[in-house]
This record gives sequence, structure tokens and C-alpha cells, in this order.
Amino acid sequence: MAIDSRRWFYNELSGLAAEKLLIEKGEPGSFLIRQSHNSPGNFTLSVRRKDSFAHIRIQNTGDFLSFFGGEKFATLPELVNYYREHPDQLKERNGTIIELRYPLMVDDYITENARWFHGRQTASEAQNLLLQKGKNGSFLVRESIRQPGSYVLSVVTGRNTVSHILVNRLPNSKFDLGDGREFSTLSQLIEYYSAFPIMVKDGDLICLKQRVAQLEKEGVRGKRVTGFWEEFEELHDEPTTAGISRIEGSRPCNAAKNRYKNILPFDATRVILRDGDPSVPGSDYINANYISNPVFLREGLQSPREVEEGESQPTSMSGKEREEGEAEDNEKVDSSPKSINRRSRIFFSPRPQYIATQGVLPGTVVDMWRMVWQERASIVVMLTKENERGRNKCEKYWPTELEGPLILAVPLGTLKVIPISERNLTSQIVREMKVSLHRRSNRLEGDEGAEETSSIPLEDDDSFTVYLLQFLAWPDHGTPSEPSEFLDLLFNISSIQERMETTGPMIVHCSSGIGRTGTLIVVDMLIGCVCEGGLHTDIDIARTVQAVREQRSGMVQTEAQYRFIYKAVQEFVSSLLLRVKERNALKPLGIDYTNLKQTPKSEGCLCCTGTASLPNTSSLSSSLPNSSQSFWSSRSTNCRPKPTAPPLPPLNSPGDVSQSVTVPSTTYGSSSGSRRWYKLSSASR
Repeated sequence: MAIDSRRWFYNELSGLAAEKLLIEKGEPGSFLIRQSHNSPGNFTLSVRRKDSFAHIRIQNTGDFLSFFGGEKFATLPELVNYYREHPDQLKERNGTIIELRYPLMVDDYITENARWFHGRQTASEAQNLLLQKGKNGSFLVRESIRQPGSYVLSVVTGRNTVSHILVNRLPNSKFDLGDGREFSTLSQLIEYYSAFPIMVKDGDLICLKQRVAQLEKEGVRGKRVTGFWEEFEELHDEPTTAGISRIEGSRPCNAAKNRYKNILPFDATRVILRDGDPSVPGSDYINANYISNPVFLREGLQSPREVEEGESQPTSMSGKEREEGEAEDNEKVDSSPKSINRRSRIFFSPRPQYIATQGVLPGTVVDMWRMVWQERASIVVMLTKENERGRNKCEKYWPTELEGPLILAVPLGTLKVIPISERNLTSQIVREMKVSLHRRSNRLEGDEGAEETSSIPLEDDDSFTVYLLQFLAWPDHGTPSEPSEFLDLLFNISSIQERMETTGPMIVHCSSGIGRTGTLIVVDMLIGCVCEGGLHTDIDIARTVQAVREQRSGMVQTEAQYRFIYKAVQEFVSSLLLRVKERNALKPLGIDYTNLKQTPKSEGCLCCTGTASLPNTSSLSSSLPNSSQSFWSSRSTNCRPKPTAPPLPPLNSPGDVSQSVTVPSTTYGSSSGSRRWYKLSSASR
């Protein structure tokens, strides 16, 4: 029943245009989904009836997608598939059932509105555009001037070289490049050759790496389509998660443990509570997924490769072995299909860095702390208030100093959560707690006065400290207006991590565990990538979001959250640029201000207070290193570098830095020629 959402989702389509398209190309029961023009950020389901049309608003709250008052879902395909499989659930106000029978698939409309399609264009015009805006692998598709009805694929194949490949329109209306492969649509052809190189006559391989956004592309009402929306739209188009199972979350025994009925964890990456009783159904379940860094972030954004035979295979972290006192390097690898799927083994790093989970329910408080204990998760990040807009978003699952320790009965014995301190900052609360486990033990032989079971504490080193950081600056609607306080949160997380010898995955949750949660995880991944690779690093934000979505459905829910990722990364990089500029400007004068000083652990690393925007100067008087320290945009005077970042090189390194993160714009005039690749620095490597 599942269908490719690329075939029924239309971006720039008004209500009248949708009705016209449904009349011309559809039949009663045909439907499509389009971006809502009256309510930006939401969507509209347009359905053709026998003698009328139905236009139904789909709200996107940032936590979930739903019809008002209806079921809640993580993605549009999940919503559509549900109502196609349950036709009696979608009704008009008078009770008439609205059936979604036939997804409207208009290939010509999709092609003409694709950003890689440039219409009627000469070879020289295409070449000038590609060489000006694109790099090797950039491409566009245009109508053939010499052979009307056919198309031309123009690809950058060298420093100043563009190859033009004729796309033949066959008598059966299919397309091919002359290599024997036929495609029903241009979109299918582009998809195929984006994954597999094209072999041309001279034996060279041509790879389609990027799209060149059409300049001055007009949307409906004369408005240009924004790059943010164009990229985010494609996340709804991706069908890669359609076949991933969510069986465990849908079992009746686990229904009460899900905050939202249809937002369930993927079985392949779900967190398994390993202290559960196998004889008790659902005792190992919690609505949470491991999230690992995609491999391409560590491989210079090169295409991920297959894992060679004999290499270690990634797997979910096993808390059971640690729980039993085994050393981490002796942990057993769980490579069963239930633990991790084949795609994860190839594309994601071996050890998960994050756990994404939903807001705690009254009945899952114990499960939350079981997971914290099992994973040795010393950092928990909460991105919601307990109640927002009069609705409960998360149960209070932590103790306060006034309340005293929280005592929880767990399968292994008793968990004790002791509050230590609570700090109220401007936009966040940092709670420090100590977690310890008291195991059950059998009655000692010969001790007639002892009870059948008793509780004895573990060794002193079998307790650990947990920091719960609650972010309070996320508004009820949308995203924070500026990312500075959000970066403050990440800085505090980094500072805590620096003080710890070891820690398990960072647990992140909001209400649904997909919107705000996905936003933080992606930003943290990308900042870590910049810290390790330096400001010369190319980052692929859309690809990173998609990789995270393949581990938990619907991560990063709205275009506003997607835009916020760009803003946060850009402000982080802008701070790096400004601090290096200040350092190099002061050095010749022999000036050393107290808020610009080296840290004891990092030779040449400088941090300063306050947030900063990107300097207007096109060229700074100093260089940024290939691997740069993590200068955080924090208001704290006690700034620390991110522990994984290497130190700065000597101050007299030559070079220029003139570019920060390039964001998609409405004109694409400042684009680097790609819809996805954004170079952090224009300095040579």
C-alpha cells in the first residue's frame, strides 16, 4: 500500500491549480498533498470527489503531523498510508467518508518544477552557468535546441570542462542515454545516474554530485522558491524509511508506553532494555532509538562505502555487558537483525553517540531511568517544558532537593536517584544527580533471620553522576529567534563532557522525540564535524538530516527547524572567524585581554565572551587552521574548547578566510552552485 511520496507531493501549487490538475489528470478518488499557502509550514490534502473537491489542512506542530483532532504521525507518507489503509477514519463534517484511492502522479509537472530542470537553454548558456556556480559533478537538464522533444544533461567534468549528453525521447515516451537503460521519467533517470556513474564514449566516468539551482526561478504568485523549503521538501519525498519495521512499538502491550500512537521507534535501531524479563511481554520496550553519526561525516563527505569483509561491524551499544561489570573493550557485538539492520552497518558509525526518545509519560518514568542506567548516559537533554500551551509535554521524572531521593523498583533491584544540585540559568536549568543501583540478593545460607531477598549496594564505582539540562528558550510556536542561547546549551554540554572520563550516549528528548530532538542532534553532529575538520570542511546538511531520519522517523519536523540548523551552524562558524580576527589584530600590539586568553589544555586556543556576527571584511588578516578549535558562542567567561577539537597551529600561518556557511537564498545568487554542499571557508587547503 505504501507509495513513493515524490509522486503525490506538490510544492508550488495553489488550491485552484490543484483542482485544475485533479480535473485534467485525475479521477474521483485522486489526491495530492501541497504546501499550504494560507498557513505557512502546514500542508493541504486536496482530494477530487465525484462532483466536488475536498481541501483538508494538515497541521505541522513541530512535534507531529495530523489533521486537526486526528491521529498523529511523524511523516507525511506515514499519514497518507494510514488513511489509505483505514478509509473509514477520514470523514467530512457530515460524516461522508473521504477515500484516498489514487495518488496523482504527473511526471511532466514534477520534471518542469524540478530545480535541476532549466527549460530551453543553449549549450553555451548552460556551460557558463555551470562553470560559474558549480564544481566537478554539478549538473543541470535542459531542452535540446537541435532535437526538439529530447533533452540534454550538462555536467561539469573538469576544471573548465562541461560535457553535454543527449537524453533521447524514445517512441514509447521513455528516456535513455543510449546505454540500453530506459526510464519512464527524467526524474527516474536523474535518480539512477546520481547513484551510478555514466560511462561516456571515451571511457570516462561522469558522476552527478550536485544540482545547480536555476537562477531567478519563479514560484506561484511571482515569489521565488526558497532554498530552505526546496531542500526540506525533499525530506518528505524520500521513501527510504517506508519499509522499515516498527513492530515492537505497535504491540498492544506497548501501546500505553507511546506518547503518540503512530510515532514509533524503528525496530532496527530501537533501544532494548536488557534487564527486562523475557517472560513479560513488553518488558524490554521504550520508545527510543540509537542515533549514530553517518559515516560520511568522518570520511570528508565522500560517498559511504561497503564494509569490507573482516572489518568490525557497527552495532547498538550493549548496556547489559557493562551492567554485569564487563569492560567496554570486551563487549560482545550484537549483529542480529533485531539489533541493527544492514543499512545501518554500512552507513553509520559503530557506536551510537545519541539516543532520541519521547517525553516521559507517568507510566514510563521507571523505564527512562532503566535506560539511563543501562547506557551509562551521564547527559540527558530536555528540550521542552513540562507543559506548553496547556498540554502536558513531559512528565516530571527527576527528584528535587526538597523531595529527596527518587527510589524506583527495577528488574535488577532498586534504582536510587539522589538530587545533588540545581542551577537556574537564563535559558536553561542544569540539574545534577547521582544514580546508584542496589541489587537484589538471595538470603544468605545459615542466616535464618534474614528476609528472602535483601538489597545490597553495588561497589562505589558502580554509581555515576547524571546531568539533566533542560532548555527553556524554545518557544511554543516555531524556533528560537536567534541561536545564541541554543549554542550556550551545547557549550554547557561540551563543558560537562570534557570533565568526564567516559560517558554513554547523550539522551535527547522533547515531547515526540523527533522535532526539536532531531534539530539538536543534527546541529551537534555538524558542529562536531567542523571541530574535527576545520573551517575548510564541506558539510551536507540535507544529507545529514536524511541520515538521522533513517534511524528515527520524522527527525526535524518543520522547515523552520531546518532553517534553524543553518542559522546555528552559521553563527558558530561566524564566532570562529571573529575570534581569530581579534586574536591576530591584537597580537602585533602585544595586547592580551582577560577575556581573550589561552586555555591550559590547548596551545594557541582563544575564547572570548559574547556572541558575534560574521565580519563584513572580505578577507581577514589571518588564517583559520585546517583543524580549528571549538570557539563557542557562549556568554560564560569560563569558556572551554570542545574536547575533540585539535589545537590551533601557530599564529603566523599564511592564508585568507573570507567565507562562512553559505545558506540557501531566495535568489541563489550567493550559492556555491549546489543545493546541498556548503563550504565553510574559501581558503585553500
